[in-house]
Amino acid sequence: MYDVIVVGAGPTGSTAARLCADAGLSTLVIEEHAAVGYPVQCAGLLSNSAFAECEVSGASVFNTVSGAKICGSPGHELSFDAKAPKAYVVDRGRLDHEMAERAAESGAEFFLKTYVTSINPEKRVITTTGVRGKEEMPYKILIAADGPRSVVARGLDIAPSRFVYSGIQAEIQWDGSPHLVELHPNASPDFFAWVIPLSASRARIGLCGLKDVPARFAAFAAKFSPSNIHEVTGTIPLGIRSRTYGSGCMIAGDAAGFPKPTSGGGVYTGARSARHAASVAIDACELGDFSDKMLSGYEKLWHADFGRELELGMKAMNLRRTLSPDEIDRAIDALNTPETLDLILNSGDMDKPSALLRKLMFRPELIRTFGILGIKSMIRSMMD
Repeated sequence: MYDVIVVGAGPTGSTAARLCADAGLSTLVIEEHAAVGYPVQCAGLLSNSAFAECEVSGASVFNTVSGAKICGSPGHELSFDAKAPKAYVVDRGRLDHEMAERAAESGAEFFLKTYVTSINPEKRVITTTGVRGKEEMPYKILIAADGPRSVVARGLDIAPSRFVYSGIQAEIQWDGSPHLVELHPNASPDFFAWVIPLSASRARIGLCGLKDVPARFAAFAAKFSPSNIHEVTGTIPLGIRSRTYGSGCMIAGDAAGFPKPTSGGGVYTGARSARHAASVAIDACELGDFSDKMLSGYEKLWHADFGRELELGMKAMNLRRTLSPDEIDRAIDALNTPETLDLILNSGDMDKPSALLRKLMFRPELIRTFGILGIKSMIRSMMD
């Protein structure tokens, strides 16, 4: 019997596995795909903090970006540039592979092309099938890092995230700024579209939303060069699951609903949750205590770390869904002042955006544009 079984070999699973193996725990990682990191289902834009959490070399880095351009309707845009790296554009397949290699070097074992088909929480046994055939594996600690449609969470009868967004992304030829990310909120009524430069000649374009995503992406992509290099799809769960532990299991990363609602990024919160899960797993194995009371410490740790940020992010997304394209254009125009752009540069944090959002909400420019009643209405939308 392994001390720890981790389901999923993405950044979350590999981080948890490496830390558990480093502590001397016998650790197994189960991954359904034949190769770690593929297929790629991520925009590949990591904040400085998220990249640091991965603890990898720079081999996966295509580019760094230092600012952003927010594009509304024609004639309505703002841009800001810190003139210093604020995020990394990475090859997610290569990054995931390097993280898994580090976990293996620490002593974690990997079973690839192996699927978890069911879980028996009473007996604390998972059933797998794959290249090794059908197996039943008892566990002391199970860490579920198996993504938005987590088989483990479903087996524990834990309700899924409130929203599951769909996304499409493609690589195109590009001649824009290599250091500015573009955001296009009017391209998707409940999220946004993006342009992430890979270099001075290539970029990733993508769009995420709740419905009509293929049609909306096609309309957005039509604005660019038709020479798509390749296209990928993926899902983003927004909304924390009602419970993230139980029956010897801790649910982490996308499987727990930890992507940031303001951006959809899940690497930072995934790696942070993996650290907390590994910490509790190490303590549980040392004490021989695998009770729910012991594992409840995991939920306390991640909530103290980033739980409030995710809650405020969901409220911000509630507000975003109420804004019409005209209101977004007016907000862009109102915020496009030197003072506000300085505030964005000095206070903006991709992983902790709530502090900046609160400051922007009460900017005189926004109040003049929408009025006191309009701002109060926005605040009510955030609180719903």
